[in-house]
Amino acid sequence: MDAWLEVIEAGGPAMVQDGGRAGLMHHGVPPGGALVPEWLAAANRAVGNVWSAAALECYGRLELRLRGRDAWVSVGGRTFRVEDGGRFSVPAPEEGVVRYTAVEGGLDMPEVLGGRGTLPVARFGGVEGRVLKRGDVLPLGAGGGAREEAGAALSLEAEVRVVLGPDLGCFGAGAVEVLLESTFTVSPTSDRVGMRLRGPGLDQADEGSGLSRPMVRGAVQVPASGEAIVLGPDHPTIGGYPVLAVVIRADWGCLAARRPGAVVRFRAVGVDEAGEIWRRHAPVYGAAPET
Repeated sequence: MDAWLEVIEAGGPAMVQDGGRAGLMHHGVPPGGALVPEWLAAANRAVGNVWSAAALECYGRLELRLRGRDAWVSVGGRTFRVEDGGRFSVPAPEEGVVRYTAVEGGLDMPEVLGGRGTLPVARFGGVEGRVLKRGDVLPLGAGGGAREEAGAALSLEAEVRVVLGPDLGCFGAGAVEVLLESTFTVSPTSDRVGMRLRGPGLDQADEGSGLSRPMVRGAVQVPASGEAIVLGPDHPTIGGYPVLAVVIRADWGCLAARRPGAVVRFRAVGVDEAGEIWRRHAPVYGAAPET
């Protein structure tokens, strides 16, 4: 190991995350990856990494030390140079629920099923499949890529766009109207598996008759309680709750970044419009992620 980061203090949860593991859901492996992909991409591009390189997803404060070489570091949109042996702090998130820290060369963690990021629900990836703790050592890649400023501004108050369905027949006649005309708030019980939303109930028309089917990130599942759950990056690959709508890919980050208590409002768009929005949004990554 020529260069590495050492965790001096972990004042809150933090873990290694990257662009995720695509194409493995048929094996029961969720895609995982960054909770807010746009912020991961901006941090990586600022230090010369590819958008999807492994970095730190931080939910609290960290103290880190760089060993083995000098390197560029990006912390929550601020980029600076750290000398060999230098310490630096990662403040707790302020704007959203997470903050990303990228280091030139990326975190050179062992690949597991094609990804380096932590998948807590399966306890693999990152550092032993867990959050970081004091004394952890994270190896760094070679680095040397061209640094570039990357816009990562997300509106955490904007309407979240959804494509309606596929299970509209499983809901009462007024469920879509309630979803699109009501104000919801993010529940404190939300996590990387799913964001629970507090608000008016979404009535099912055939409670308990759903069959298990494939699930995707952004699916708005509704259990018998009527509480909406928007699936996150670590979502189960199948599920039996009906899906009233699916959050479009371009809005994954602006929804997932919101803190508990934040307001969420939905707006419906068509499939073609969702595709056009994604084509306009993808350049934020520098190179568009795989579709």
